[in-house]
Amino acid sequence: MENLSASIIADLLIKVSDGVIGSDCTCSRHTLQLISIKERRKNEPPLDKGHIPWLGHALEFGKDAAKFLARMKEKHGDIFTVCVAGHYVTVLLDPSSFDGVLGDTVSFDFSRIRGQLVKRIFSLQLPNSDPALERAWMETHFQGVSLRKLSSSMSSHLYNLLVTNRNSCSSSMWTEDELFGFCYSLLFRAGYLTLFEKEDNAAAVYREFRKFDELLTKLARSTLKREEGKIARASQEQLWELLSPRCLNEDSDSWQQSYRRFLREQGMDADVQNKALLLQLWTTQCNAGPAAFWILGFLLTHPEAMEAVKLEIRGLSTLQNTSLQRPALNQLEAQHTPVFDSVLKETLRLTAAVMINREVMQEKVLRMADGREYLLRRGDRVCLFPFLSPQMDPEIHQEPQMFKYDRFLTPSRTLKDDFYKDGRRLKYYIMPWGAGRNSCVGREFAAAAIRQFVFLLLTHLDLELCHPDAKLPPVNPKRYGFGMLQPDGDLQVRYRLKTTRSADP
Repeated sequence: MENLSASIIADLLIKVSDGVIGSDCTCSRHTLQLISIKERRKNEPPLDKGHIPWLGHALEFGKDAAKFLARMKEKHGDIFTVCVAGHYVTVLLDPSSFDGVLGDTVSFDFSRIRGQLVKRIFSLQLPNSDPALERAWMETHFQGVSLRKLSSSMSSHLYNLLVTNRNSCSSSMWTEDELFGFCYSLLFRAGYLTLFEKEDNAAAVYREFRKFDELLTKLARSTLKREEGKIARASQEQLWELLSPRCLNEDSDSWQQSYRRFLREQGMDADVQNKALLLQLWTTQCNAGPAAFWILGFLLTHPEAMEAVKLEIRGLSTLQNTSLQRPALNQLEAQHTPVFDSVLKETLRLTAAVMINREVMQEKVLRMADGREYLLRRGDRVCLFPFLSPQMDPEIHQEPQMFKYDRFLTPSRTLKDDFYKDGRRLKYYIMPWGAGRNSCVGREFAAAAIRQFVFLLLTHLDLELCHPDAKLPPVNPKRYGFGMLQPDGDLQVRYRLKTTRSADP
C-alpha cells in the first residue's frame, strides 16, 4: 500500500488543495497556539514553519511538492522540518541515512497513517486486520509459483486484447490514439482479467476506475468540491457493485476469490470485502499503465533508445518467428534484456515519485551516515522523498533531468548498480517500489506486465508519433507522492498491426 498507493503523508495536506480549505477542517484554538509557539530545540533539524499559522507551507506543498521540497533542500540541506497543514514533518533526503528510519520499526510506524489514508480515500476501515498477516498472504500470491501463473495469464490477456481482438487495430489501416489512454486501458483491462476473471464488465470497471482515479488526490486531501464529491461517491458505489459477488464469478478460483476468502476468515463482512477489493484494484492497477506510457513515450521521442531496444528484442529466442502467433511472453523473465531493464530503471527514476512516511512513536535520535545526530519529537512525521534524492540528485545521476536509456548499463552491457554520493556507494540509488517492510509486494508482477506489454507492442505493431517533432507532456505536479506520475496532457500516436510474419520489430 505504501509504495504505489499510500505514498503521501497521511493527514498532510488533508485540508489543502488548489488554495482552499476542505469542508471537514477542524483545528482547536489550543492546537493553533501549540503550533504557533513551537520552536527548534537543540540538536533538532532546521525548522521552517512558513508564514501562515497552522497552514505553514501547505499551499506550496499541495501545488508542487517536488518543487517545494527542492527549495527547502537548497535552503536547509538534506534534513529539515516543515509545518504543513498542522503537522510537523521532518523530510530526510540523504539516501545513505534512509535505513535509520526504514530499519527502526519501533520508533517509526506506518499503520496509523495507512489506516487514515485508506479510510479517507476508500471509505474503508479495517479495525481487526493484521497487516503482517495480510502482507504474508500477498507475498504468497504474488511470488513464486503464483507469480508465474499470474504472469502467464497476463500475457494471454494482453495478446488477446491487442492482437486477437480485431476491434483494437488492423493491418490495413492506421489507428490514431492518445498514448496514455491506450496504455492505461490495455494494461488495466489485462490486469483486471488476470486478477478478477470477469470479462463482460471489464470495460465498465475501467471507465469508473478512471473517474475515481482522477479525483483520488483530492479524496486523499479531503478537498473535493461539491460536484466532485458526488462524482467520486457515485464512482465508488458503482465500483463496489461491480466488484461484488453479484457481478463476479463466484465459482472461479481467481485471485479475487482467494482474497475474498482471506477477508472472510479475518471476520470482514461483504460490504468491507467489496471496499477492500476496490483498494486492491487501485493498488494493483494504478501504476502499470502510466509506467508503460512513459517508457513508450521516451522511446518514441528518443530514436536511438528505440533502436537499441528493438535490436535487443530481435535477439530474443522466445520472440523469434512469432509475430502473428502468440509469443511466449511469460518466459521473458528468464531472458537477458539489459537494455530494456536499463530503460525501465531510467523511466522509473524520472517518473516514480513515492513518498515513504512514518509517524514518530517515541523521541528518537536519528544518526546520519556522516555522523550528524538529530532529535525527532514524538508525534511528528518523517518523510523520505526518493524522487528528489537519490533519483534526481545530480551528485548521484549526472544531468538528472535528461532521459538516458543507457544510464544503468556498464560498458560491457550489463546492468550498472554502483552509484555513489559523498564517496559512499549507495544501497538506494532509485526507489520506485519503496523500501523496508512496506515495499511493494507486487513489484515483480508489475515489472513483468510492463515488459510483456512493451515487447508485445513492439513486435506486433507499427507504432509512431502522429507528429514527428512531438514532445512528451510535462508531469501533473498534483500526483507527486501517489506512485507513478501521470502526464499533464498526452502524446498522439498511430499504430497498426504488422503484416510480416517475422518477429523483427
